[in-house]
Amino acid sequence: MSTETRPLRRDAQRNRERIIAAAHEVFATRGFAATLDDVAHHAGVGVGTVYRRFPTKEALVEAVFTDRLEDMVTLAEEALAAPSAWAGLVEFLRRAARLHSADRGLRDASLSMNERHFARIGEHMLPLIQQILDRAHAEGTLRPDAGIQDFPIIMAMVTELAQNSSACRAELYERYLLLIVDGLRARPDNSDLGPQLSDQDVQAVMRECVPPLKSR
Repeated sequence: MSTETRPLRRDAQRNRERIIAAAHEVFATRGFAATLDDVAHHAGVGVGTVYRRFPTKEALVEAVFTDRLEDMVTLAEEALAAPSAWAGLVEFLRRAARLHSADRGLRDASLSMNERHFARIGEHMLPLIQQILDRAHAEGTLRPDAGIQDFPIIMAMVTELAQNSSACRAELYERYLLLIVDGLRARPDNSDLGPQLSDQDVQAVMRECVPPLKSR
C-alpha cells in the first residue's frame, strides 16, 4: 500500500489557493488578530472548508508567511554583503520596515520568529542579524551597548507607527526610523543606555505587541 500523500482534487486545490490568497489579504490589513472566520468570509467559503485545509490558525499562518520570511533572510544576507557594515545595517532596517509597514501579517510573523511554527526560519535569521550587528560593532559604527535584543523592540515601535499612520501620513514612520538609526551610531558622547534587555524581557514585550495566534 502506497504511503505517498495523494494530491488534492482540483476543486480542493482551488479552495486551498483561494484560502491562502484571502489570508494574505486579511492578515496584511489586520495582522494575527484576524481569525479563521475572517479568512473564510473573505475567501467566500465556509469556515469548515478552511478548517479542513488548515485545522489551526498556526497552520494557515505558516503556509502564508514562510516564503515571506525567507525573503527577510535574503535581505539579511544582502546586508552582510554590503561593503560598509553600517550601510548594510541601515539598508536592512529600512527595507525590513518598508515590508513590515505594508503588511501587518508579515510584521507579526517577523516578531514571532521564536515561536514553534517559525523556529526553522528564526534559527537561520537571528544568527544573520547577529552577524550584521557584530560586523557593525567591529567596524566601530554601531554603538557598543546596542544589541540584538533591541531590534525587535525598534521594529515593533516603528511599524506600529506605520500601521497607525498609513491612512493619513504613510511615510511618517521613515522619519522616526531615521531618528532611531541616528541614535544607534557610535559616537564619543553616546549616553550609557544601561543593561541590555534579556530574551525574557523581549518576549514579554512581544506578547504585548503581537496578537496571539491562538484566537479562532
